[in-house]
Amino acid sequence: MSDLSHGDTGAPHGGDADQAAVNALRSAVMRLGRRLKHQRVDESLSPTEMSVLGTLARCGSATPGELARREHVQPPSMTRIVALLEAKGLVRLEPHPDDRRQKVVSQTEQAEAMLEESRSKRNAWLTELADGLDEDEWEKLRAAAPVLEKLAHL
Repeated sequence: MSDLSHGDTGAPHGGDADQAAVNALRSAVMRLGRRLKHQRVDESLSPTEMSVLGTLARCGSATPGELARREHVQPPSMTRIVALLEAKGLVRLEPHPDDRRQKVVSQTEQAEAMLEESRSKRNAWLTELADGLDEDEWEKLRAAAPVLEKLAHL
């Protein structure tokens, strides 16, 4: 794995080595992400629907507008996604406690169970894949995980 450190300033240097590392990181994350998406429990859900359920699991209940912002989709698209998830019994809509004109979306127990099964399947697949790493590679992976998590939330 390329060294992605940037010295004391925390700012990227922009040199050729940094650009090569960023390119390698982008490519690897995209390939790994695509492969992980294939490790799904419920093939009837789109990746966007799974993402919305994951957001609800991480962040808790939200209005459709809040979900649209978090998922970077237009509000009318989120309204359709929420309706599909509700029809599948994976979310429920309840009146907003402060604004009765709005609804609050929350996941159901069925969604929680499906997400847990999906996480378990993906974790098992990734564990099997990572079993091919040597101890030095595992140490680098353990050190990189919090940095990747930080990048995912910026």
